[in-house]
Amino acid sequence: MSLANPTTDPPRPPAPQAETKVAPPGGHGFAKLGRHISNVYRLTIKELRSIVADPVMLALVAFSFTIAIYAAATGASTEATNLSVGIVDEDHSDLSRRIADGLTPPTFKPAVEITAPEIDPAMNAQRFLFVIEIPQRFQEDILAGRQPSVQIDVDATASAQAFNGMTYIQNVILKYVAAFVAGREGGSGEPIKVVTHAKFNPNFKSSWFTGVMQIISNLTMITVMLTGAALIREREQGTVEHLLVMPVVPMEIMLAKIMANGLVVLGATGLSLLFVVQWWLQVPIAGSVLLFLAGSCIYVFTVASLGIALGTVAATMAQFGLLSIPVLLVMMLLSGSTTPLESMPVWLQYLMKTISPTPHFVIFAQDVLYRGADAAIVWPELLATAVIGGVYFVFALRRFRSVIFSG
Repeated sequence: MSLANPTTDPPRPPAPQAETKVAPPGGHGFAKLGRHISNVYRLTIKELRSIVADPVMLALVAFSFTIAIYAAATGASTEATNLSVGIVDEDHSDLSRRIADGLTPPTFKPAVEITAPEIDPAMNAQRFLFVIEIPQRFQEDILAGRQPSVQIDVDATASAQAFNGMTYIQNVILKYVAAFVAGREGGSGEPIKVVTHAKFNPNFKSSWFTGVMQIISNLTMITVMLTGAALIREREQGTVEHLLVMPVVPMEIMLAKIMANGLVVLGATGLSLLFVVQWWLQVPIAGSVLLFLAGSCIYVFTVASLGIALGTVAATMAQFGLLSIPVLLVMMLLSGSTTPLESMPVWLQYLMKTISPTPHFVIFAQDVLYRGADAAIVWPELLATAVIGGVYFVFALRRFRSVIFSG
């Protein structure tokens, strides 16, 4: 063993030291964000594969956005068509015959003349929805300036058709009486002529309204069912345990489920709007389909968050089905898609617009698709939907963390 002589040996060079590299500001944050995006992408692919591997769910989505839309638009009509009418003509005058001949298809079936004793048995047997009773000396009283009464018996079991049909019958009677009086007096008819122009739906076809609104209802239902069922299925099959040991966070899992199921629903919505509504039902779309789909992205995010929240509350698929039914019914029935919001109590309108995104999305869809509104008009509804969606997402994330990752 030799010792170095500090007086004679040359000085040794200093030992090399490891170079310390300073990461650029924000570099670690970008790498972390990249990992999150990569995890969400891979989890989204996993969710899409699970959806494709479920033929029953795919069949449900296809049926909901094709046949169900067409059946609801054409079968659940509230228009007054082919209404059966009986007429008790005790006057047998020219005017009474004109009124009977004025009840023409397709609104009415040809009027059937009956006697007064047949009214109650015929309506009890549902032979007629309406019975018109024209009294004796009806034409004579009209020409004398008196005001005779015409009785209309209505079967109001179907209240919408009964109201619409009664209005049509009243208009027919008033029209022919006015024309008869003007012709006998040698006048030129009514002093003014009222011309009505109906915008957005000039023929008042209910299928134009029902078809688009049914898309919104089915979009809501399918999105909630898909996202909630995806979570419940993993809990029942035990595959959620695999996620617990993976280097992923709850937000990544939730975003993947929302994105995967949202892509499926948005794709089905766009195809249904183009092929079922525009091509099959012949409903004209006044506004931008792209703007509607962009707003649908915000709405799908909101209702998908609700679906995950319901999936964390329910433990089994049966419980999830029973829990989602009343929630979906309230959201759709009180959204303005079936009955106008203005017909509801004021407090209920404010409540639904505060806790539910569906009224805002219905207003947005009607403005864009029916009236051709642009983003400058509908942005408040999109903002309200996004705010409600943020609340839903935060609540679902807290439930997801506590139930799945802490359970």
